Amino acid sequence: MGSLKNLNFLDMSENHLVGPVPAAISGCVSLEFLDLHSNALSGALPDTLPRSLQLIDVSDNQLTGPLSPSIGSMPEMTKLYLGKNRLTGGIPPELGSCEKLQLLDLGGNAFSGGIPPELGMLPSLEISLNLSCNRLSGEIPSQFAGLDKLGSLDLSHNELSGSLDPLAALQNLVTLNISYNAFSGELPNTPFFQKLPLSDLAGNRHLVVGDGSDASSRRGAISSLKIAMSVLAVFSALLLAAATYMLARTRRSGGRIIHGEGTWEVTLYQKLDITVDDVLRGLTSANVIGTGSSGVVYKVDTPDGYTLAVKKMWSSDEATSAAFCSEIAALGSIRHRNIVRLLGWAANGGTRLLFYSYLPNGSLSGLIHGGLAAAKGAPTDEWGTRFDVALGVAHAIAYLHHDCVPAILHGDVKSMNVLLGPTYEPYLADFGLARVLSTASSKLDTTKQQPRIAGSYGYIAPEYSSMQRISEKSDVYSFGVVVLEILTGRHPLDPTLPGGAHLVQWVREHVQAKRDVAELLDARLRAGAAESDAHEMRQVLSVATLCVSHRADDRPAMKDVVALFTEIRRPAAGDDAKPLTASAASAAAVSPPVRSAHSSSCSFVVSDYSA
Repeated sequence: MGSLKNLNFLDMSENHLVGPVPAAISGCVSLEFLDLHSNALSGALPDTLPRSLQLIDVSDNQLTGPLSPSIGSMPEMTKLYLGKNRLTGGIPPELGSCEKLQLLDLGGNAFSGGIPPELGMLPSLEISLNLSCNRLSGEIPSQFAGLDKLGSLDLSHNELSGSLDPLAALQNLVTLNISYNAFSGELPNTPFFQKLPLSDLAGNRHLVVGDGSDASSRRGAISSLKIAMSVLAVFSALLLAAATYMLARTRRSGGRIIHGEGTWEVTLYQKLDITVDDVLRGLTSANVIGTGSSGVVYKVDTPDGYTLAVKKMWSSDEATSAAFCSEIAALGSIRHRNIVRLLGWAANGGTRLLFYSYLPNGSLSGLIHGGLAAAKGAPTDEWGTRFDVALGVAHAIAYLHHDCVPAILHGDVKSMNVLLGPTYEPYLADFGLARVLSTASSKLDTTKQQPRIAGSYGYIAPEYSSMQRISEKSDVYSFGVVVLEILTGRHPLDPTLPGGAHLVQWVREHVQAKRDVAELLDARLRAGAAESDAHEMRQVLSVATLCVSHRADDRPAMKDVVALFTEIRRPAAGDDAKPLTASAASAAAVSPPVRSAHSSSCSFVVSDYSA
């Protein structure tokens, strides 16, 4: 691994990796992004890590031992996730040298001793500082008063003592949890502290909530806190029971709730005469038709002759639950002829199922690379079919970006997630990573969620690895990679590409060298292609190269991609066919995005391409 001098992005999270983090990783001198979270890694973190690292995530492992002072020798680091391990010893004061650090998560370890005052002098610490669930003692350093940019602070479940005065001046705090420590004195008299939930203050026996100063006042405050928490607990239990009862009685329009064995909750979005048992009987290894990052997909034949595609989510962890909820939220409210239709869902404890219409021709990846679709017979018009697939997917993504309000970022556009119907019509699928974009800026809305880097290798836009803001242009990049895959017949990470290059790099270098574009095209497309088809392929390649521009701002909007593709297939009457150059495509793609003024939500968006 240490010989990978040009590696800048490494994500091996959520696997079953064991053993220590290899010390050889220090040889990856260009590495900027390291994500190994949610494995079973053990031992100590290497003493030396690449100085180029901007993000380190080794949370949720079994790492032990003290944290090396060398952790402070990474001047580019902006985010450090070390939570949910078994790290011991003191928190290295050398962390104060990481002047670009915006987020520090050391929660859920066994760190002991005091909080280093140097943490309070981190000039860029503005997202989050999590020191919870350790064995820290002593007082909050007075230097914490300088963390005036910090948005979230969690000191809960430690052995900290003293007053909260150093936190009184933190005007940008959004969340604060100091529960279960030994803080004393009066709560700072600021609007923020006066509005803190009681649960974030609990467990501090000598902390005065209010303006009393004697012992009786303290006892009264503590008694009030206990009573309030008891009432809150009882109310929460009643509310949960009521919510469960109401959910069991809920009826969705076009669907109904079915209970199997008394424990399943099933919601259908259209009328289907099926039971949970009908579905469960079909979840066998013989019926598996595909697997993905979030689950395994089965072909299930119901007794009434209907065929379903049922996705069973891999596990019940937080990430899978988020993917399940994202898919329901996205697909339950949108309708488009090129987006797979969610028929319903089922949940029973840790088991979660999603129901879709079964599509018989597999995926676009299978069509291109010789999988299931190819085994059933390739389409008679190879290029015409591939072009129509690309155009249909473009329509689907444009719908998500420009017709849905708020806009939706798919987050995992790839050939495996483009399913093919009976006549090879495309359906964009797998919305487990879909996220809502803020209306004002078309940027990822992080106020409600803070998703990890997501997507599939080979299709991820450059801004993911460089920690830039994610926008709808990230989907545009992934779509461009899919189009290059359609044209070349090569997977983005094809190991046979010269020098181990990525597909985008290979195409870009070929075009910049002004070599014959025909050399890039899939042999099946070149064979017997008419001149008009070859001309279309060159034009589509020009649009695709725009979509995979390194800078997000240089990529066209998806509605403009649709317009360009439509013009390629149906040129204006009387126009001579001319190759679409990259500059011409750029000129066509600079018009500002337009939203449907009448649209208020995805559910009510209607266009000539909605189904």
